[in-house]
Amino acid sequence: MSNSVLSVISRFLSEYSSSTPSKLKLVDAYLLYILLTGAMQFLYCLLVGTFPFNSFLSGFISCVGCFILAVCLRIQPRPLHRF
Repeated sequence: MSNSVLSVISRFLSEYSSSTPSKLKLVDAYLLYILLTGAMQFLYCLLVGTFPFNSFLSGFISCVGCFILAVCLRIQPRPLHRF
């Protein structure tokens, strides 16, 4: 089971690195950064607490909004090839 999962992941990574344009890789890196930032904020909220709840809410909703806008940019049909 784990051997097949590893082969699928390695094939995905090799095909992703060979067939994805560098501009889309940059958008994907930004999406990963936003996702990790939102996850860290949520984890901090769970561990420490929500004393300044408005601060947590504004930061987390900002991450969610940026992620949604970046996903909309990512799923456009050939958006970054015009430049």
